[in-house]
Amino acid sequence: MATELTAARYGKTKVRVFRIVREGSWHNIVEYNVEALVEGDIATSYTEADNSVVVATDSIKNITYYLAKVSPHILNAERFALHLGTFLVSKYAHLSKAFVTVEQLRWTRIHVAGEASPEGHSHSFYRDGDDKRVVNAVIDATGGKDKLVATVTSGVTDLLVLKSTGSGFTNFYRDEYTTLVEVDDRIFSTSVDLTYTFAPLQIAAPTDEKKLEFVTPLQRGEEGYDGSVWDEEVPGRARAATLETFAVDESASVQATLYKMGERIIAENGSVISVSYSLPNKHYVPVDMRYIGVDNLTPSKAEVFTPIAAPSGLIKATISRK
Repeated sequence: MATELTAARYGKTKVRVFRIVREGSWHNIVEYNVEALVEGDIATSYTEADNSVVVATDSIKNITYYLAKVSPHILNAERFALHLGTFLVSKYAHLSKAFVTVEQLRWTRIHVAGEASPEGHSHSFYRDGDDKRVVNAVIDATGGKDKLVATVTSGVTDLLVLKSTGSGFTNFYRDEYTTLVEVDDRIFSTSVDLTYTFAPLQIAAPTDEKKLEFVTPLQRGEEGYDGSVWDEEVPGRARAATLETFAVDESASVQATLYKMGERIIAENGSVISVSYSLPNKHYVPVDMRYIGVDNLTPSKAEVFTPIAAPSGLIKATISRK
């Protein structure tokens, strides 16, 4: 039987990294879950049991930890992902692509009454939510080691939101399979998965012998700066746009609110070329209490609900800049 290897990549996943960056008594922290995969001239490791082309996944883990120690970009998930990917394709001549995912857990400074700093305590933090910032970076060296091209997608996952009114669903298509009742006032809850994609970047190849150098594109304030992936305010603006639009929109449907959220992110971030959302419905069904003479079904009187985990609606869409 004739066969051929048509796709292959490998690497290390679930590399847990916690880093403290000390600036005197002021500490900054990040906690990441990192995945780094590579492609290149590795086919013989599959087809001929030739391990000489394999950079061990344990080595990829060690590289991740080493760069977490020495990279000046560790506090920014996008930049760290690009630094790690650039290192992998530059260090190893036979590797042509790197796929790096960085999942960042939330840590926020504790504010202590009477302390001088408005930013919070210098070295104490708390977990203020279960949502995570996620960055996916692809570094492509197939055009040459001196012509690295990077594409970056960032976003938020597991951002659980709920509004108790300001949402309805009416005038939808009806036929013999329709049992859903129209409602002009309902609970709207979802777990937001948001991704936004930046325009491709040209990344300068490192020129130092150990390939640890990482030259970033133009920074804020420099002539020609385009505000791309290096704009540290994009994640905060995208999260705020999602939350604020969700809160204030008189929602005609999940679809309509989704589109408004994506529109705002694109309007506020010139370097973002597309925005994608995945919004599963979190259903809350009013409890029928008619058996004891209590009206808990009329929308204005419904106050006790049963959360329903499944099945659920799932709404997805991508909004792109023209």
